[in-house]
Amino acid sequence: MKSILFVCLGNICRSPIAQGVANKFVSKNHLDIVVDSCGTGDYHKGENPCQNSIKVSTEHGIDISKHQARAITKEDFKQFEMIVALDDSNIANLLKMGCPKEKLHKLGSFGYDNQDVPDPYFFNGFEGFEKVFLMIESCVHTLIKGIQK
Repeated sequence: MKSILFVCLGNICRSPIAQGVANKFVSKNHLDIVVDSCGTGDYHKGENPCQNSIKVSTEHGIDISKHQARAITKEDFKQFEMIVALDDSNIANLLKMGCPKEKLHKLGSFGYDNQDVPDPYFFNGFEGFEKVFLMIESCVHTLIKGIQK
């Protein structure tokens, strides 16, 4: 069984969206892929995603409201086949933590010319979350279609 772990900084914004998008795609297409998400930091451990992440996901038919943030563990490096970071900073942090390079990928490399998926807090208002959602959705679909082959 294939497994994907999406990783951002705090696990309350981008990575829960990626997990939700992936779970919806996996379920809709009856795929045998385990999906999870976490953060490189434990700043928000146990918290639900931020309200705008919940809102944008809900608008796209995905419920991430029950997700609880967690930090990555060394066990995750063994358990997951693919560890997918949302930006270069996450990649640097994961490598420092001992993540095997061969498992590590950047989400933007799956359709956005290897761009970082930006933190939507740096945009003005809710529209930043919509832009980030659409970027994540496109990249996640490309990633999963690629590993299905």
